[in-house]
Amino acid sequence: MTGFPRYAIYFAAGADHALSRFGAELLGYDAYTGDELPFPGDALGVAADWRDVTADPRKYGFHGTLKAPMALAAGKTEAELAAACATFAGKARQIPVIRPIVDSVSGFIAVIPAEPVGALQQLAADGVRDFDCFRQSLNAEDRARRKPEKLSERQRDYLDRWGYPYVMEEFRFHMTLTGRLDAERRGPILEMLRASFARLKLEKLAIDRIALFRQDDAKARFRIIGEWALARLELSASSRD
Repeated sequence: MTGFPRYAIYFAAGADHALSRFGAELLGYDAYTGDELPFPGDALGVAADWRDVTADPRKYGFHGTLKAPMALAAGKTEAELAAACATFAGKARQIPVIRPIVDSVSGFIAVIPAEPVGALQQLAADGVRDFDCFRQSLNAEDRARRKPEKLSERQRDYLDRWGYPYVMEEFRFHMTLTGRLDAERRGPILEMLRASFARLKLEKLAIDRIALFRQDDAKARFRIIGEWALARLELSASSRD
């Protein structure tokens, strides 16, 4: 199995952002501080087993994946990865802005963009490429855990090339709030989460930073160890016209 520690490059909205507080409280875990948090009453009201409902996403902290978890390749260090994050963030680019909604994705519930955003797809693709030199290659056991027999041909190709099947054209930005739920349970929980999210009045969300998360061992949760704002590409007056 892949070694530890593992690292991931994720989007997290910022320690004090309303979206970060929303996600951390629902998951019962703050990846910025490492603190356990009490679950909101409305979540417990709709699902007394809310701790179990959120067990899977709690391990990772509230985030949107840009570069999936990886152990470091031989000779690579955490300090070098952090420096690469700073370099990546310092490259001026169009900052993606999404209209966030809460919806069901493949059986789980997440905050997702209401419409595709090309700049976000580009940001994620850039992250996959730029950080891949830090990734320890998948061994046979790790590859088998991804159940390649259930993936499409393109997804298997991406798994073998990039260590993760849901990249490039297969990438779908999401910030997970629950584990997989059967259809009967999903409806009431989705309704509750949509109502809770609506109270944030978050009509748009800039994907304007990256965070480096670390998992120390198989039983540990991911924790944020660094965060960098993305440099914004300034358009010329003629470009804006």
